[in-house]
Amino acid sequence: MKNINVKKHMLVPEHSKLTKKEIQELLEEYNLSLNELPKIVSTDPAIERFNVKLGDVIKIIRDSPTAGKSIYYRVVING
Repeated sequence: MKNINVKKHMLVPEHSKLTKKEIQELLEEYNLSLNELPKIVSTDPAIERFNVKLGDVIKIIRDSPTAGKSIYYRVVING
């Protein structure tokens, strides 16, 4: 079986890791805490290249047929 590079697969949306400043701005803008964000496990293949730590926030940009682009945020948890 051929190994698949998950990060380059056409169905995997763009992922990026937010800076501490960007996390603070996100939480303030939406009046949230980290505990209120949806979760992503630290072992997710799409984020392994970011060398994530617990509490980091990942921004996910997905193509959307109706909105053009949809942005999602996930906080990293142990996985």
